[in-house]
Amino acid sequence: MTTNGMPKFPKSYWTESSSLHASFPVLEQNTEADVTVVGGGISGITTAYLLVQEGLKVVLLEAGSLLGGTTAHTTAKITSQHDLIYDELIRSEGEEKAALYYEANNEALHFIKQTIEKNKIECGFSIQDAYVYTNSNEYIKKLEKEMSAYSALGISGAYAEHIPLKIPAKAAVVMHGQAQFHPLQYLNALTQKFIDAGGTIYENTTAIDVEEGPLPEVITSKGHRIKCKHIVSCTHFPFYDGHGFYFARMHADRSYVLGIHVADELAEGMYLSAEDPKKSFRYAETAEHGKLLLVGGQSHKTGQGICTINHYEELQRYAEGHFQVKEIAYRWSAQDLVTGDKIPYIGRITSSSPNVYIASGYRKWGMTNGTAAALLIRDLITEKENAYEDLYAPSRSITLGTMKSLVVENANVAKHLIAGKLEMVHKRPEDLAPDEGSVVKLHGKRAGAYKDEAGKLFLVDTTCTHMGCEVEWNNGDRTWDCPCHGSRFAINGDVIEGPAEEPLKTLRM
Repeated sequence: MTTNGMPKFPKSYWTESSSLHASFPVLEQNTEADVTVVGGGISGITTAYLLVQEGLKVVLLEAGSLLGGTTAHTTAKITSQHDLIYDELIRSEGEEKAALYYEANNEALHFIKQTIEKNKIECGFSIQDAYVYTNSNEYIKKLEKEMSAYSALGISGAYAEHIPLKIPAKAAVVMHGQAQFHPLQYLNALTQKFIDAGGTIYENTTAIDVEEGPLPEVITSKGHRIKCKHIVSCTHFPFYDGHGFYFARMHADRSYVLGIHVADELAEGMYLSAEDPKKSFRYAETAEHGKLLLVGGQSHKTGQGICTINHYEELQRYAEGHFQVKEIAYRWSAQDLVTGDKIPYIGRITSSSPNVYIASGYRKWGMTNGTAAALLIRDLITEKENAYEDLYAPSRSITLGTMKSLVVENANVAKHLIAGKLEMVHKRPEDLAPDEGSVVKLHGKRAGAYKDEAGKLFLVDTTCTHMGCEVEWNNGDRTWDCPCHGSRFAINGDVIEGPAEEPLKTLRM
């Protein structure tokens, strides 16, 4: 079903075109392992796969279904070109750290390529050049500075005045030898390799806490425990904070993707606009319809800004203005966490917790950063040297510029916390049309209401269970989103994404 030429409900091309594994059981008893990995996306699966190859007994936990989270909603660019990042990193962190960041992601790309070749994985992998382009005169100087950073760091690239894709562009920087693939087909193969090597997977098993000690334990929502030597949190937002205060050190962004069948011949390459609002392009090769154009962008802080369906509509308008659109077959959105210095947190959760590790804050570049995280955490657990340990360390010192950024972010949180409490609400649950959601007034208090197409009403308390901010209705994805720290909840209040661990309270008329 479509509305205004778009699918009425979100669906990811990667999920729709994958034949994934059979389901795995729920953990129903206490157990033991050498390593417990929590989170079934690219970081978790790759980490588990690597560790079981080292001869370790590994348990992988997933709160929902494996490969159902952020990894299923990416654009799946395997690239070290993370926007205009290298000139910025040289200025803020120094040339040595900028070079390490590139090298870590470049090694991740080559690991993916070698793993695909070694295991003969059919996942649409292809080598592509990656472009950051601009159609704005004010950004040309920034592209020139980025090209200078490429030269200083020895990155294989070039400055170009034209791009192959037929969209307006005045200049671009290109990074050669990057790649794209079908992420779920790749990770489904790694999952099978993990199982074949003796790994254990539990789905619909939510990890909610860690009891630290010489042999730490993961505690699930049902009260079961996994005793192990090492715990790895790959849950997008860390399910366990460990006094690291990660909710105050990252913010959540949402971005949007359309999967479009077009009549145009699509050029090779992957593309990203330098200016905001971002526009991202790549194609995916489909079995029945040839190249599917993926148009992404329209990033904003979770729970903040305009009605979310408008972001999809803006991508639709841009696509229809530059391509011969035949059908918008898919639409989906993704959530990404951004650290103050734009470098992910990968490693020991705090300096005083040597057996608990996290991988988070990929800033939309999870294919390489998530793989780099798995490689680094494997080396930490197996006590091998890794050149990137200090670069990614969650307990690293931060610059004055990063501190200022965090102050601004937390002031933004405070503003939304207060605004949500003071909002005047007049709409009532009975005012909703079918398939409409809104903040409403119920028994004199703020509440959240959604009426499905059959007329069934879902009522929730809009106070986020993480730190008490008021959630907002996301019309594009039919979710309740927190503007403070990015927690997301389903129409019935169930947690979709943390840092919240408890569902929204359900209410009655």
